[in-house]
Parts: sequence; structure tokens; C-alpha cells
Amino acid sequence: MKATAPIASAASSASQRPSNARGLVVVFAVTLAVLQYIDRVAISQAAPLVMRDLELSKEQMSWVFSAFTLAYALFEIPGGYLGDRIGPRRVLVRIVLWWSFFTAATGWAFSHASLVMARFLFGAGEAGCFPNLTKAMKRWLPAEERSRAQGIMWMCARWGGAITPLIVYACLLVMTWRQAFMVFGAIGVVWVIVFAWWYRDDPRTHPQVNRAEAALLPEPDAIDQGHGHVPWRRLVSSPTVWCLCGQYAALSYAWYFFVTWFPTYLLEARGFDLRQSAVLAGTPLLLGGFGSLSAGWITPVLSRRVGLGWTRRLLGIFGMTSAAVCLVASTVVVNPYAAVTLIALVSFFMDLTMPGSWTTCMDIGGQATATLAGAMNMMGNLGGFLSPIILGMIVSQTGDWTMTFFVTAIICLTGAVMWLFIDPITPLDSSVSRDA
Repeated sequence: MKATAPIASAASSASQRPSNARGLVVVFAVTLAVLQYIDRVAISQAAPLVMRDLELSKEQMSWVFSAFTLAYALFEIPGGYLGDRIGPRRVLVRIVLWWSFFTAATGWAFSHASLVMARFLFGAGEAGCFPNLTKAMKRWLPAEERSRAQGIMWMCARWGGAITPLIVYACLLVMTWRQAFMVFGAIGVVWVIVFAWWYRDDPRTHPQVNRAEAALLPEPDAIDQGHGHVPWRRLVSSPTVWCLCGQYAALSYAWYFFVTWFPTYLLEARGFDLRQSAVLAGTPLLLGGFGSLSAGWITPVLSRRVGLGWTRRLLGIFGMTSAAVCLVASTVVVNPYAAVTLIALVSFFMDLTMPGSWTTCMDIGGQATATLAGAMNMMGNLGGFLSPIILGMIVSQTGDWTMTFFVTAIICLTGAVMWLFIDPITPLDSSVSRDA
């Protein structure tokens, strides 16, 4: 009788249906991504009122936009590195509380300098969000589920940004822009309370993860057993890392137009009113969400034909090249709705590269996944930091938006070329390529 007990227990474990606690990790990632984009994008829709109340020029407002992006870029690597060292749970709790406070502080601004400072500190808080969400998903998700999870997360993030103009417009009907930012900041505190209560860095210690689900999860890296070692020399000397960061800088340079100057472009260049601008301002992010979702579903199918490495490269090349074509085409159409459609397609094509970019960080980063993701996002946001400044200067000096689109198209084509030199599947600690 004693000999049969372990056999029965093993049989019961083998027949056990896996729990799905990892699905809630994706839910947390999605909700935080949406919240981050709402807090980030709100300033672009509120910009005309902010400029009026604080008596700011376009060039001054461009520095408000870029203050966030500069801080977001500078603190990406520290935020990712902390996630590799102490785990994403503690880092995410800290940074979400920080950025929620400075979201509210945006509404307390009383001058150009105070607004720039509030947005800079807000950006410092948001830095590290996506690297640590990437780290969390690497720990909780099997490899075959990561690309689609990233696609879903970025789709929802973009859609959060897409609905933000309407949310801000609705808020401004019943409250001031200052009060709206305080409301947005309070929502982040609620997320932190629920996340800190439920989430665990090690999924195998979570009470809702049964043995069957634990068997599906990836083996814990050495980093999960203690402090992670970041191979700084390999990161700095890798052509793949530099090109991965470079293509993301090109993508972000183009993308930041949507969350900074696009509502103003709709008002000034295409003749829409404030209500129409609020409705149309979200269309690029709406289509961008479909691009991320499409890439997440296409990747497994195409990988079976041409290999995972070439799938990611082809989506990157096709996406960035198509975005450049749509940018140029939007400058020659007369119909304003056709122009908006082409600009929205720019976002769709660019976001075909998003899941591949972030899952590449997972696959090649190893113990330094969050640090590598932070480095990529840092370089991307340095491109985003330059974007609104350069766009604002060009428009101020020429009085026309056409030149800005041509410059952005050239940058997109540069990003497409960089994908040719990226090995998106070989770990940095391996000298032998696994590309297929």
C-alpha cells in the first residue's frame, strides 16, 4: 500500500489541468501599458489649453514634450538594471507611484520652468516600465506565448493612447486640465495596490500556480536565484545591440509625432476643429495597435516557413519601409481625411516591428533582459526626445509641415536598413548563431 501512494500522487499531478495564473500577468501588463500611455499622451491633447493658460509658444511647448522623453530615455537603463537586480515587482511598484505623483504635479504647474520640471520627473518615473514588464513576462510565460503577449500588450498600449484624446476631451468638458491630470495620477495608485498584493517575481511561489502550470513555465535563470550579472562588454560591443537600438530610435523619432504635434497638425495644416482633432488624433495609435496584434499573430505562422530570425527581420524591413512611403504620400494628397488615413497607416506599419523588437530582447538578453530592453528603449526615446524639437523648429522656420515628413521618412528607411544587420535570436552569451 505504501508503494502505491507516490505512484497515485504522480499520476494525479500528471493528469492535473494547468492553472492560468500567467494570464493575469498579461492583464497587469496590459492595464499598466494603457495607463502609461494615457498619462503620457494626455499632454498633447491638453496642449492648446496649457499653452494658453501659461502663455507658452510652440518652441516652449516642444521643450515640455521633450523634457519627458529625455528623462524617459536617461532612466531606462537604470530602471531595467534594477529589475535585473532586485526583480520587477519592487521596481514597478516604485516607478508607478513616482510617475503617478508627477502626473498629478503636471496640473500644479505655474510656469514654463515648473511644467518642464514636472514632465521631466514624470518621464524619469515612467522609465523602466516596459523593460520590467518584459522581464516579468519572460519569467511567467513560455517562449511560444511571448510574441503574442507582447503583441497584445502593445496593441492595448496603443489603443490606450488612441482613446486618450477623447478621454481628455470628455474630462475637459467637466473639469479643468489641471484637475484632469490629478485624476489620471490617482488611477495609478489603485493599480499599484492591486499589483503589489497579487504579483510574485517567482511564479512557482504563487498560490494560484499549480504544478501543471509550473511545468509549462521557463526554467528560472540564475538571476532569479540572486543578483544578476549584466555583461556590459558584450552589450556595448555587439553589432546586433547597436542596430536593435538604432532601428528603435528611428521608429520612436517617427512615432513621437503622433503624441506631441499631431493634434496641432490637424488643427493648423488640415483645418479640423478641436472636437474633430480629438476624434482623429487617436487614429494612428488605433491602427498601430492592430499592427502590433497582427505581428504577434503572424510571427509564429511565418516563422515555420522562413525561421524566426528572418521573420523578425522581414517584418522590421517591410514595416519601416512602408511607413516611409505613407509619410511621403500624405504630403501630396489634398483631401484631409485621406492624409489622416495615410498617417495612421504609418503607425500601423511601424508597429509591425514592435513585438519582434521586444521579444528579441527576451531571446538574446538572457540574465540581462531588462537591461537590454532598457538600453533599446533609451535609444528609442533619445530619438523621441529630438523629434518634437526638430519638428517644431522646422515648422516654425518654414511655416509648413511637408519638410518634417520627408525628414522622418528618411529616418524610417534608415531603421529598415538596420534590421538587415540584427541577429534577433542568438543569445549574447553564445558565439554560435541559431538563425534559420
